[in-house]
Amino acid sequence: MDITGVCALLTGGGSGLGAATARALAARGAKVAVLDVNTAGAEAVAGEIGGLGLYSDVSSEDSATRAIDIAEAHFGTPRVLVNCAGIGKSGRVVGKQGPHPLDLFAAVINVNLIGTFNMIRLFAAKASVAPMVGTERGVIVNTASVAAFEGQVGQAAYSASKGGVVGMTLPIARDLAQHAIRVVTIAPGLFMTPMLAGVTEEFRRSLELQVPFPPRLGDPSEYGALAVHIVENQMLNGETIRLDGAIRMQPR
Repeated sequence: MDITGVCALLTGGGSGLGAATARALAARGAKVAVLDVNTAGAEAVAGEIGGLGLYSDVSSEDSATRAIDIAEAHFGTPRVLVNCAGIGKSGRVVGKQGPHPLDLFAAVINVNLIGTFNMIRLFAAKASVAPMVGTERGVIVNTASVAAFEGQVGQAAYSASKGGVVGMTLPIARDLAQHAIRVVTIAPGLFMTPMLAGVTEEFRRSLELQVPFPPRLGDPSEYGALAVHIVENQMLNGETIRLDGAIRMQPR
């Protein structure tokens, strides 16, 4: 898809991978709506790229619908959706305080998996009835994680949520093929995002040493570059792409 002039929605766009992707899409000429529960972050990124910053809770039908409608009113029918919104809470199945809190497990699933599907279905409903952009109507890029494949101790909820994103990629791509909408998922490894911003230099280096090559944490701009390529390369569809420097996570 030619990105120039199209409306792109970025969830979790106020920081990290989402912010980097918002910048990358804007650099290619997209009109970017930056969606986040952190309104200040969304507005800051949007101001930087000439986009639109909006509050959006991806797990809420009303909140997500409102944000998409506002974006459409400003920039036209959304043609690109990049789902970067997510949370990463951990806990052992049985810990010192007893069994894993069920509400914590549900919260992670609700944002990472149900929130992703919520945005997909609402976006697809808009794009599926719009005129073609070249030979397609829309592109969806989801964010999973290498934890979908090699979840570590304490990552039952997170791995389940990201494994669900991977698992629904192909069936949704097949479902939306009739509407000329593509669906691709990126499974990033260890990236320098706000989740890792507060770690010590020693701990950061220990993480870097786990990556075969390049032996460092990923830069969010590298995620953004891949997301842009997915949008522009029409043969990418129904696939999950690991972006991880060949890392295979150990149990802990």
